[in-house]
Amino acid sequence: MKPAHASDQRPRDLLEYERRFWGRGRSVAGVDEAGRGPLAGPVVAAAVVLPPGVCVEGADDSKVLAAAVREVVYARIVACADGVGVGAASVREIDRRNILRATTVAMQRALARLGSLPDHVVVDGLPVVHLGCPHEAVVDGDALIHSVACASIVAKVVRDRLMRRLSARYPAYAWDKNAGYGTAEHRAAIDALGVTPHHRITFTGLQLELEM
Repeated sequence: MKPAHASDQRPRDLLEYERRFWGRGRSVAGVDEAGRGPLAGPVVAAAVVLPPGVCVEGADDSKVLAAAVREVVYARIVACADGVGVGAASVREIDRRNILRATTVAMQRALARLGSLPDHVVVDGLPVVHLGCPHEAVVDGDALIHSVACASIVAKVVRDRLMRRLSARYPAYAWDKNAGYGTAEHRAAIDALGVTPHHRITFTGLQLELEM
């Protein structure tokens, strides 16, 4: 399955992609993940099914929204969506399987928590091997497809909340600010205090730090 390469410009109609399926009475789930790159914490995926014709005010690629805005839009998504599924893969699963496979597992769990599989699934990025269902992959889908943008927000908000809770137990690593990414402050804490059970030991950058 080849990915559908998105254009560099967002469509004028934010629901342009979904309308192709809604017009034929087919439901659409947008799927995206958060947390593939951090040194600590799980990877989280979300699947969002919007009712036909519904555009969530403020929804955009989660990376371009401020944290406070994401929280507001998240509440709007949950309030109006026909279905929201969230799945995660733990640090242990990431270390055992690798991050690519763990991300697939998180997406599978998110789709399963929708209750019933939608008629069409669209995933941000490249095709997901072993996802377990037919799907379309769209590069930059979180910027171009409304339901994928909503999924990116849900995944990011859920993961950030989790990292803030973990940060209360491990404040020196500042996960409430860096969400587990390899910032200078986070790496300095690893150098000084070592790793926690929530660190991804198999990540090359982290392995290098531990070997120094």
